[in-house]
Amino acid sequence: MIVLLLTVFAVGYVGIATEHNINIDKSATALLTGILCWTIFITMADVPSEFLSREEFAKHITEGVFLEHVGDIASILFFLMGAMAIVELIDAHGSFDLMTRKITTQNIVTLLWIVVSFTFILSAALDNLTSTIVMISILRKLIKNVKMRMLFVSMVVLSANAGGAWSPIGDVTTTMLWIGGQITTLAIVKSLIAPSIICIIVPTVLVSAILKRKRFELGKIPGQGNDELFYHNEQLGVDEFEKKLVFAVGVGLLLFVPIFKTLTHLPPFAGILFGLGALWLLTEILHRAKPHKLRKELSVVGVLKKVDMPSVLFFMGILLAISALDVAKILETTAHWLDTTIQNNTIVGLAIGLLSAVVDNVPLVAASMGMYSLETFPQDHAFWQFIAYCAGTGGSCLIIGSAAGVAAMGMERISFGWYFKNISFLALIGYLAGAVAYLASIGTFKI
Repeated sequence: MIVLLLTVFAVGYVGIATEHNINIDKSATALLTGILCWTIFITMADVPSEFLSREEFAKHITEGVFLEHVGDIASILFFLMGAMAIVELIDAHGSFDLMTRKITTQNIVTLLWIVVSFTFILSAALDNLTSTIVMISILRKLIKNVKMRMLFVSMVVLSANAGGAWSPIGDVTTTMLWIGGQITTLAIVKSLIAPSIICIIVPTVLVSAILKRKRFELGKIPGQGNDELFYHNEQLGVDEFEKKLVFAVGVGLLLFVPIFKTLTHLPPFAGILFGLGALWLLTEILHRAKPHKLRKELSVVGVLKKVDMPSVLFFMGILLAISALDVAKILETTAHWLDTTIQNNTIVGLAIGLLSAVVDNVPLVAASMGMYSLETFPQDHAFWQFIAYCAGTGGSCLIIGSAAGVAAMGMERISFGWYFKNISFLALIGYLAGAVAYLASIGTFKI
């Protein structure tokens, strides 16, 4: 079963990576891979002795374990759809123009540093997924050239993952370790902020050098005309007050999500849906006197048509496939194998980070938390901090290695091959540079 399961996953992975070569949408491949992986597990896994038949075992899995994983996946998808809807609603009002107008540089390199810096800060306050969605929407208003925008969006993915690693609410794996008691807020911020900055600075410096060598200039500033690279669109039917109000409330509601989670202990998707409902109500009241056609375009009903559902289904398929590997104990076995074979926690941490570029970092970190107790590694031990850094930033090495990357892949149609060819090496250099910086800060290269 294990061999067949890994074979199906590998074939599906190749199908996703070669989407443009085989002319089959990656969402279809991901959904088939996810369901096939679960089918193989249910029909071929060894039936434990406590079950009288395979039918009883299958019923137990489908009604318990499978639905539990589907629930976890659904919470991510609801969060993704809610965040995308809020961002699309802000964009429909032309509110992102308020930010693009502030950018007065005509230099593409300066723009790159502005985008990377803002993403890094935003992802620590929100999370890497939401900040990526917001920044992609801003870049769509800013950069017309598709290839240049793909480069900037890819750098947003790297920056969002680096920015999320040092914040307890910035990345799901850091949040897991925080909730589990392995790390504390002040300690993780102090320990990982410098390595995370180095992780994004290194690839940004390299990309800046490439852009300088090409002598690529923006030419025109937003609002001062269009050219092949840069453009600016105005939204008709929305006055300046409405733009500012929707922007302030929308961004405020996004920032409120982690606070909502802390206050209510409800999952993040509940907070994002609360924000969507509140912004929906505001826009309905704001535009109730306007013509029906315009009111529809400026409401959630209108913007939901713009939410990229194929990307959501792709996300679901990938997570279903990975959850099947998790239930089959493949990820846990891999983590144990790394621990017993390598017997060097520094290399184990680095390997977990790189593995998270291929499979989900959540089960890998969960396996690590199960393997090592707080007696072995106390709270705020270097091992937990290093795992937080590696799991948070290692996924940047492949486009499907993080939630931010998957969202970018869907929203901007960035292919696996293009990202691997142009970005993966840069991400790997940044990842290793940040890891070396962390190890140097604790005075040892062997944890």
